[in-house]
Amino acid sequence: MRYYRMATLIAGIALMAVGCKKEKEFDPNAPDVLVTNRDTLTDPSDDFFTYANGGWFKNNPIPDSERSNGIFRTIGDTINSQIRQICEKSAEENASKGSNKQKIGDFYASGMDTITIDKLGITPLKAELSKIDAIKDVPGLLNSMAYLHTIGASPAFGFYVGQDDKISTKYALFFSQGGLGMGNRDYYFNSDKETVTIRTEYVKHLEAMSKLMGNDAVSAKKNAQVIMKLETELANNSRKLEALRDPIKNYNKMSLAQFKSATPNIAWDKMLGLMNIKKADTVIVGQPEFYKALDKTIKSYTIEDWKTYLKWDLVNSYASYLGKDIENQNFYFFSTVMGGVKKQKPRWKRVVEQTDGALGELIGQVYVEEYLPKGTKEKLLEIGNNIRDVYAERIKKLDWMSTETKKKALYKLSKIVMKVGYPDKWKDMSSVTIERNAYCMNVMNVNKWSYDYMAAKYGKPVDRTEWGMYPQTYNAYYNPSNNEICVPACNIIVPGFEGRMPDDAILYGIIGGSTFGHEITHGFDDQGSQYDEKGNLNNWWTAEDLTKFKAKTKAIVAQYSKYEALPGKFVNGDATQGENIADLGGVVMGYEAFKKTAQFKDNQKIAGLTPNQRFFLAYGYAWMVNIKPEALGQQLMVDVHAPAKYRINGPLSNIAEFYKTFNIKEGSKMFIPVKDRIVIW
Repeated sequence: MRYYRMATLIAGIALMAVGCKKEKEFDPNAPDVLVTNRDTLTDPSDDFFTYANGGWFKNNPIPDSERSNGIFRTIGDTINSQIRQICEKSAEENASKGSNKQKIGDFYASGMDTITIDKLGITPLKAELSKIDAIKDVPGLLNSMAYLHTIGASPAFGFYVGQDDKISTKYALFFSQGGLGMGNRDYYFNSDKETVTIRTEYVKHLEAMSKLMGNDAVSAKKNAQVIMKLETELANNSRKLEALRDPIKNYNKMSLAQFKSATPNIAWDKMLGLMNIKKADTVIVGQPEFYKALDKTIKSYTIEDWKTYLKWDLVNSYASYLGKDIENQNFYFFSTVMGGVKKQKPRWKRVVEQTDGALGELIGQVYVEEYLPKGTKEKLLEIGNNIRDVYAERIKKLDWMSTETKKKALYKLSKIVMKVGYPDKWKDMSSVTIERNAYCMNVMNVNKWSYDYMAAKYGKPVDRTEWGMYPQTYNAYYNPSNNEICVPACNIIVPGFEGRMPDDAILYGIIGGSTFGHEITHGFDDQGSQYDEKGNLNNWWTAEDLTKFKAKTKAIVAQYSKYEALPGKFVNGDATQGENIADLGGVVMGYEAFKKTAQFKDNQKIAGLTPNQRFFLAYGYAWMVNIKPEALGQQLMVDVHAPAKYRINGPLSNIAEFYKTFNIKEGSKMFIPVKDRIVIW
């Protein structure tokens, strides 16, 4: 999911808040959440994020088991509860072997069977660990690396099959940098106190995990040092987060022979064969310098060192599904140290989330049948098309774009495909075997299926009908290779509006602005704007218009780079610019569409709030997220999304109607001089 908008709220698809198995009936005397969520002691002209949401934050502290609290968790809890019903009901039924309900029920039951899981400990990985132990030489090492990629591990590098960025009708083989236990290169080098502490704790974690894998104290300490040294070398040759945003610089197509010549110590042809890729001719290498360094590393570290690293990578990949000692140690480092989470979620919730992640395609079929109200697709398309219409109007009126480029932008806009609700065709998971008493192996079986499903695409026609999300997933994405947006419909909820239709300010502030408007704008952000209407990397801009556009994107980078999210730590304006452009475009389009509604035209007040006040408060509600400092620090380092506070304050600071609505004056913290306000789309 290279360009997908992850971790993005789709609360707005909760447009109907009615239907089967709703949580509670509408209470006509219930307070309006846009009113009660506010912190009226905060001046909206100084910090609209806190003004819109601070009251809710005060009454709902972040639980010890969570990184954050807010609308995501509120909606997520509702979805988890409903999926839990599906899982438990399936587990109780005597479903026929191989049926969807048998797989869902047995997967969930296996995850809840902590007695068997603890009894087995690390045993489920014993066969795979023995294969690593048997490595004798470099060819054996490379073969093992290849195999591990097919079962859900990802040692040394990244690999996937996806659409060729320049020939969107063909699948290509992509190689990218990878192999880092901490994920991001900066964890290995940044010198601030927090990162140094994390790095120190990581070495302790590696040592602790090595002991849990059966090594003595001396060997465990040595193993930790080897892994850290090897990963640091890989990190040293990895690009920074912001450098990974350029689709041209990260598109380096070469023949397989050229790739082999550049990395003579790595037999890619043999490895690809073991990775179920047949008749490979060309590859797309994201970061060639990483692979040149990896080629040297293959020989500069001993086979024993590499075996230590491979065993760590495998256990790290499956730690959450093994005995409690390994699971707890894994949680301590990756959740407590890195994210500030003090205790694990309830077991049922963790297993529900894993079951949904593994078998979401099967759960989705039950979910659509039993929980999704009729007419969801139609209503979503209605709002989406309204957003597209105002987008076209905005493009036509742009004063900075030439007629020639406008024509091409409008054509691309008209060709955007909207996938909403749920897919018309489900993936076939009939070959996946799920057993009731084998949690770790169930996860591995699904991982194998997922990898084989991906690998089998190579050499086949591109299926543009395929979905990259489940209908019960609160998220959305824009895929530039298909010039499409996808908005899943999961359960139909806007918290606080159960049992009734939210007003248009809510619908267009959330689903119109933070969802459809946001995703469509991704087709015209710093990355998406480089793809044409067919999904190919192809410059459709005049030179003059492209220069003007880049000046605007540079301005939004500068705006967000000034936001100090933590003492001494600022938003990465370069890395987050695509999402920031999409947030700005989204709220503008949502507002323009809202202006066409009767609520806006008739100046209808609800709960004492004007239409404009309700719209902007609804947009603030869409990003009502309070996050722990440790998790925020991690987000600043690894996420291409700005923190929620700046996803609200940032775009609104550029919108004239917001200034009028909340009386933003010069001298206020959110004030930006008119000449410096950013208007792109």
